[in-house]
Amino acid sequence: MEYKRWGERLVLRLDPGEEVGECLLEVGRKEDIRLAEISGLGAASLVELGMFDTETKGFTEACYQGTYEIASITGSITRLDGEPYLHVHMVIGNLDRGECHGGHMIRAVISATAEIFVNIMSGQVERKMNEEIGLHLFDL
Repeated sequence: MEYKRWGERLVLRLDPGEEVGECLLEVGRKEDIRLAEISGLGAASLVELGMFDTETKGFTEACYQGTYEIASITGSITRLDGEPYLHVHMVIGNLDRGECHGGHMIRAVISATAEIFVNIMSGQVERKMNEEIGLHLFDL
């Protein structure tokens, strides 16, 4: 991963074999990010997505291997127990197979590249477990 910072904005390039979540957490720690929005695109060879079930309070997971375009990466970096916390969603597609999948990004391994923008905001948002819902929500 390579990245540059201009003011409160970061531009990241991920390379083949790198994992999106690991790279974003690394940048979150290095840059001491407390609140940021994430957007991006790219290509991946392995993607694990989840869908949260409000009844069971758990994730249904699916793994996709092959050639996939990352049509969208969107999410946030906040804090949980003082550490950077990612909440990222992703949409992937494969035109040859007529596939399009989206959901909560659990893991995504880059096949060619990913271009990700991180917009750092002033302030800090911590997350707090909401037992009724079963998720760590913004503690505003």
